[in-house]
Amino acid sequence: MNDQRNLFVAIAISVAILIGWQYFFPTAKPPVEQAAQQQSAEQKASAPATAPTPATASSPAQVPGSPAAAAAQPAATRADALGKSRRIAIQTPSMHGSIALTGARIDDITLVKYRETPAADSREIDLMSPAESPEPYWAEFGWVATEANVKVPGPDSVWQAQGSGPLTPASPLVLTWDNGEGLRFVRTYTVDENYMFGVAQRVENYGTKPASLHPYALLARTGTPHVAGMYILHEGPLGVFDGTLKEMKYDDLKKEGSSRHKTTGGWAGITDKYWLTALVPPAKTEITGRFVHQRLGNADRYQVDYLAPARMIEPGKSEEAGFHLFTGAKQVSLLDGYAEKFGIDRFDLAIDFGWFYFLTKPFFYLLQMLHSALGNMGLAILALTVILKLAMFPLANKSYVAMGKMKKLQPKVQELQARYADDKMRLQQEMMALYKTEKVNPVSGCLPIMVQIPVFFALYKVLFVTIEMRHAPFYGWISDLSAQDPTNIFTLFGMIPWTPPSMFHLGVWPLIMGVTMFLQQKLNPQPTDPVQAKMMQFLPIIFTFLLANFASGLVIYWAWSNTLSILQQWVIMKRAEEK
Repeated sequence: MNDQRNLFVAIAISVAILIGWQYFFPTAKPPVEQAAQQQSAEQKASAPATAPTPATASSPAQVPGSPAAAAAQPAATRADALGKSRRIAIQTPSMHGSIALTGARIDDITLVKYRETPAADSREIDLMSPAESPEPYWAEFGWVATEANVKVPGPDSVWQAQGSGPLTPASPLVLTWDNGEGLRFVRTYTVDENYMFGVAQRVENYGTKPASLHPYALLARTGTPHVAGMYILHEGPLGVFDGTLKEMKYDDLKKEGSSRHKTTGGWAGITDKYWLTALVPPAKTEITGRFVHQRLGNADRYQVDYLAPARMIEPGKSEEAGFHLFTGAKQVSLLDGYAEKFGIDRFDLAIDFGWFYFLTKPFFYLLQMLHSALGNMGLAILALTVILKLAMFPLANKSYVAMGKMKKLQPKVQELQARYADDKMRLQQEMMALYKTEKVNPVSGCLPIMVQIPVFFALYKVLFVTIEMRHAPFYGWISDLSAQDPTNIFTLFGMIPWTPPSMFHLGVWPLIMGVTMFLQQKLNPQPTDPVQAKMMQFLPIIFTFLLANFASGLVIYWAWSNTLSILQQWVIMKRAEEK
């Protein structure tokens, strides 16, 4: 009996620690003044990005023709920065933006299908911004010369456009630049209806000397973004190199400075919770990828880049190199489609499905099917909970039947504990004899719970990391299932005009969840140890506050799951009492 109680307590404490870490140790957001100082520092550190070095590809080096100390004049706003160079517009059903003719960077991307808040008039998501903007984030493509005396285009090179654009899924964009010394560079941009760019580069040698050039591609981001800071979610540089996923936290990259990986195929980029920018090299070309951190002034710059083997361009000949660039929302079906279309190895790992990947992804697809059928993501969560309960029905029945038998034995167990209070060895012997006589296995009620824990965490990951949950409404006051319940008992649900500390944010759904957890606990056998009994009584209260700041979709799932469990447990125990 003690072993059973100890196992229950261990499970409860483990879950509380895992889930409660975010609540008790949240990542602090910078105050307004600190944010303003950081923004100013980022503006001052808007020097050009650094291309890989052909010789070692292991340390940052300036793009040829761009002085390392040169800093672009910062702009006050993103709009001002966009106005500093002539641009060719990008227009697709999923995004809009522009490509700067100075530098030919993709540095202006806005996602038209996503907004900062659920409000219809909220700002669209700005994903990429120019180097001179307050939050620089861009993609750059080019060539690095093996010999220093060969001129190649850099961030300050002004390209010529064939036509006035815009770049659309039906009309590519062709840019040209001539170094005046026998090399002509041609770059062709294409884009699909979603978030994938194609970048084809060609070098034409009309001179008299051969040239050796390495094609490269890079992503650069200035300033450390605010991250959720949770162990279950990776945000920062990541990539798949030779079939292996490599993730680096911003802090780890700061310490290491750079990380270099040789690979054939794969991809690499920078991920936020819902957004991704990723470079995709040719699938069958051996290439060197890097994660790089630089300290520029008072700001941090993070860079992900690829350097391909050198191409020798003989006089009268030309060479081509190509990359793909993803800049958009991490939709599971979209990433899977790109992986199949372009042969991108394990592209779906851009979404942090976690340790229980084999459960998490099927749960997601099942949730999507239910959403399509029911028309509401909240209803889909409720339906998925019912399906999981049905799948777990045999295990749950076994658990509840065992609990029912244990509850009926409580008086006899207490009698034995009173009789052999001073003889622990004899007490254990008598209890084991009692279990054998009554044909009760005290562990049988725990094992099904252990099986259900991976299921809970897998579903938790689905609700937490997938963009399909973002801004998905339920009914009543829940307008975003990925956000916490907006109501608060400590303001009398909006009647008192004040903002309490975050630890005192307790909405309606967390309260419902806490009540169902309390009722479910009352149906279980109560520990005879007073200390353990007190601990178990406080668990519903602790979990109510722990989950108050979690996504309302997860809280609704837990409350509904508890309700179904209470019904199932009550019926089984009622039948057990009648026997």
